[in-house]
Amino acid sequence: MRPEGSSLSRTVFGRRFQNPVLLAAGTAGFGRELDGVIDLDRLGGLVTKAVSQEPRAGNPPPRVAEFRGGMLNSVGLANPGLAAVGADHLPWLANRLRQAQVLVNVVGFTVEEYAEVVSGLTGIPGIAGFELNLSCPNTTAGGIEFGASPDCVRRIVSLCRARTPLALIAKLSPVLPDIAGIALVARDAGADGITVVNTLPGLLHSEAGVGRLGNGNGGVSGPALLAIGVLAASRVVERTEGMPVIGVGGVRSAEDVRQYLRVGAALVAIGTAALADPRLPERIVRNLESSRG
Repeated sequence: MRPEGSSLSRTVFGRRFQNPVLLAAGTAGFGRELDGVIDLDRLGGLVTKAVSQEPRAGNPPPRVAEFRGGMLNSVGLANPGLAAVGADHLPWLANRLRQAQVLVNVVGFTVEEYAEVVSGLTGIPGIAGFELNLSCPNTTAGGIEFGASPDCVRRIVSLCRARTPLALIAKLSPVLPDIAGIALVARDAGADGITVVNTLPGLLHSEAGVGRLGNGNGGVSGPALLAIGVLAASRVVERTEGMPVIGVGGVRSAEDVRQYLRVGAALVAIGTAALADPRLPERIVRNLESSRG
């Protein structure tokens, strides 16, 4: 990867990213949702919505609640499932994009399900790699529980490694007591990179004392995650001696992107801010381009 300075282009996971700006998983669907709103091909890439083996309806509404510090969400990994994603959504992306790279977020509710999804999607054109969601706080199975167990992380990554030659990126939770230690476990099991961080678990009630989300608790995202994500990225980069890291959390500006790049992140993903303003990622790319040197 080229350092920040002479060019925004970098090679990560054996692929050329024209700039470090990605759309984070869960915020861009499978790309179609933003077609005609922004030029996806101006970005470094996007991470798709989570894909599970079977279709998921997700959690009951309401699924999103805003508050002064950001947003609480509990979508529950709603997605059309492996078959539909492989037959329709990913081919659409492959036909649409010429420059931006595609990473597919993968979720499982058993250890083996991760490998089944990865195996089922490997071979579809246009995929640069898989982001293994080991950190979702909005499910009653898998999620953070998998990511908190070194044995589960090792087994999931190893099983997926045996099913694909494409890049594997483990997405970890900010609540882990030793996030860099789990990153090392993932690396040694065959992961090519780490994404930090996912949302923080949170809960909000209405004035009537009723939970503001249909599922009760959810994941906290937004500006406050910036410092948490930068610290996690810094620790993982240092501990893994330069393993590629995708920094995510709280990014709202080109300067926020630079915060992650300064601690060694290879790529930076924008999440909640892009939901509020879908054209923001393109503006950030332009700002980064105008200020490089």
